[in-house]
Amino acid sequence: MARKILVTPRSFGQNSSAPLDLLKEQGFDVVLNPHGRILTKEEMISLISEIDGVIIGVDPLDKEVLQHARKLKVISKYGVGTDNIDLEFAGELGIPVTTTVGANKEAVADFAFALMLGVARKLTMIDQECRKLNWVKLTTVDMWNSTLGLIGLGNIGKGVARRAKGFNMKVLAYDTVTDEEYAADNRIEYVSFERVIQESDFISLHLPLIPATRHIIGRRQFEMMKKTAVLVNTARGGLIDEEALYWALKENKIWGAGIDVFEQEPPAKSELLELAQLIIGSHCAASTLDAIDNMGIMASANLIETFAKEAM
Repeated sequence: MARKILVTPRSFGQNSSAPLDLLKEQGFDVVLNPHGRILTKEEMISLISEIDGVIIGVDPLDKEVLQHARKLKVISKYGVGTDNIDLEFAGELGIPVTTTVGANKEAVADFAFALMLGVARKLTMIDQECRKLNWVKLTTVDMWNSTLGLIGLGNIGKGVARRAKGFNMKVLAYDTVTDEEYAADNRIEYVSFERVIQESDFISLHLPLIPATRHIIGRRQFEMMKKTAVLVNTARGGLIDEEALYWALKENKIWGAGIDVFEQEPPAKSELLELAQLIIGSHCAASTLDAIDNMGIMASANLIETFAKEAM
């Protein structure tokens, strides 16, 4: 009997049949997301009981779901963030978890930079006024020759740093794991978390969501930021305390924010949707044609390779 593979990401194979072809060539019986949206825990439980392998997006794969996955042998993450997966329990069950490291790094770095520029220059506000035939001249802030603070200097953070060179930006970085050689070669200065917060004109988050990083940006950090600071998050929802974000924007403690990821999507705090200084994304930073193809092919290849190792 063919192994059953559940594929939950809606964009999987959207532009190219290659990711799906790889699975079918191996004789897998592929079950695609039947709802066209992020699956609920209850839907995951109902689907996963007879599944041998899963290519998972941001859908819930916690302990309760995994307890119902009695045949599951491989988890292939479509992306790099694994906070929706109970890695510890998967390990106890002997289920390996793979990720598509690097597949979408350039797309996300592009989007992070776009958010910074969009917020700084109030692009959405200007667009909305022009549509009302109000040719107002809004005063904005510059990115050129400013200071970029990266909280997390992994693949995507490095991509944002490369783009900052074109804007003659000074780059500060904070990370618990440092790449001193790369930093020296690219004129990036490692500093304390507090210095990134206090000295940066633009702050971009590139961290995984773990207990130590949850709400790493809260009211205290907003109070430390410049009044003209722009905060961008294309990493994981939960890094920013959304109550504190609302307060900071409402009270004009910072210039603005560009947020592509929320703790709950759409955000539970609907008042955020009313703030003009906030540009909101739908967790779409990685949604480019190339990135989608890369992630799909890599996720399929990871799953196939892991099954092959299991058979040895």
